[in-house]
Amino acid sequence: MMRTIIIEDEPLVAKDLEKLIRKTDPQMEIVQHLSTLQQSIEWFKQHPEEPDVLFMDIQLADGISFDLFKSVQLNCPIIFTTAFNEYALRAFKLNSIDYLLKPIDADELKAAIDKLRKYRSQNIELGFGDRVKNLLQMMDSGADNSKKYKERFVVSSRNAIMPLHYSEIAGFEKNELVYIHTFSGQKLIADYDTLDEIEQLADPHFFFRANRQFIIHIDAVEKYTSGVNSKLHVKLKAPISSEIEISREKAAAFKHWLDR
Repeated sequence: MMRTIIIEDEPLVAKDLEKLIRKTDPQMEIVQHLSTLQQSIEWFKQHPEEPDVLFMDIQLADGISFDLFKSVQLNCPIIFTTAFNEYALRAFKLNSIDYLLKPIDADELKAAIDKLRKYRSQNIELGFGDRVKNLLQMMDSGADNSKKYKERFVVSSRNAIMPLHYSEIAGFEKNELVYIHTFSGQKLIADYDTLDEIEQLADPHFFFRANRQFIIHIDAVEKYTSGVNSKLHVKLKAPISSEIEISREKAAAFKHWLDR
């Protein structure tokens, strides 16, 4: 059996992850579910025996989960889970077994577990204690904020190509083509093929990937309400004037983004 701990502050997300882990690999034993940073610190101080793997959400209700390593010495493998695109995903990849973007895909989870089992079967020294220290140094030094995001996006308008400053953009919409909605009421064709591409270019301080169809600007949000299964219904201001749905896996990330 592989002793597994989950750190996740959304109960339904944690439950779904646990089911997915058990289905993917029945040999993985979920020994504990922790939901807050403080609870995690206290639990590990009282239980010095490390798990075989730690599934860790990055943003918890009471802080960033990295702060756990400032209080507790851990050397176990980590698989990060996150709905946040603004963190240093490359740093996670370098300093963990893997990272999984929410909503978690079963095939990606299996690949991460297979990678972990490969390392264990070959007795590869992973040195996660040093990796965690490296990650903390990168976070403290602001390495995750070093990425430069686009200030202008190219659009097509009346057979002309023109740049549009990000502050003019209320949101991006994928509907066969990718469109840009401006705060002034225009709907323009973006010179980009996918929202995935735009998501990597847009500053996550201002823009949030709501779902497969929309990336929205923070000033375009009018209000949101909770729906069935912890999903969120978000009402956007004019000119978009749409109500969009955010999955329960992304709900916590959205609330955190909006409340900054």
